[in-house]
Amino acid sequence: MSFAIRPATPEDAVTILGFITELAVYEKAGHEVEATEETIRASIFGEGSVTEAVILESDGRPAGFAVWFYSYSTWQAKNGLYLEDLYVSPDYRGTGAGKMLLKHLAGIAVEKGCGRFEWSVLDWNEPAIRVYDAIGAEPQSEWIRYRMTGQALRDFAGIA
Repeated sequence: MSFAIRPATPEDAVTILGFITELAVYEKAGHEVEATEETIRASIFGEGSVTEAVILESDGRPAGFAVWFYSYSTWQAKNGLYLEDLYVSPDYRGTGAGKMLLKHLAGIAVEKGCGRFEWSVLDWNEPAIRVYDAIGAEPQSEWIRYRMTGQALRDFAGIA
């Protein structure tokens, strides 16, 4: 099986939405997907976007994707690359495709002078955790991730 990684284009919005939906279902959260083709086009490819994406292809067919953005470390005074999502379709898992995507993004992080390459993983996703451990990534157990969304975010911001 041969793979190629290419930059995503606005025409890939439907493919990206499909992968996002598949990933959400895998993570037992399919009902939480609010993204649409239009919002993907605007948020990843629109003016002022801080998000980038690549498509993994096998013999010219989409097999996976990755979406990332740049964060910032005040201690390093450098940008970091934060991987928001990486997904490989079930037919291509176990082939090294996920590791290929991670290595591609690590290369981007190095080329851009990033001090970090970070991501999160669900604590029950043992196959992914095994890959991350095998490539030398280290879990950051001393940090607890917090999130505000929806009405809680609007309420806290004081915006109805």
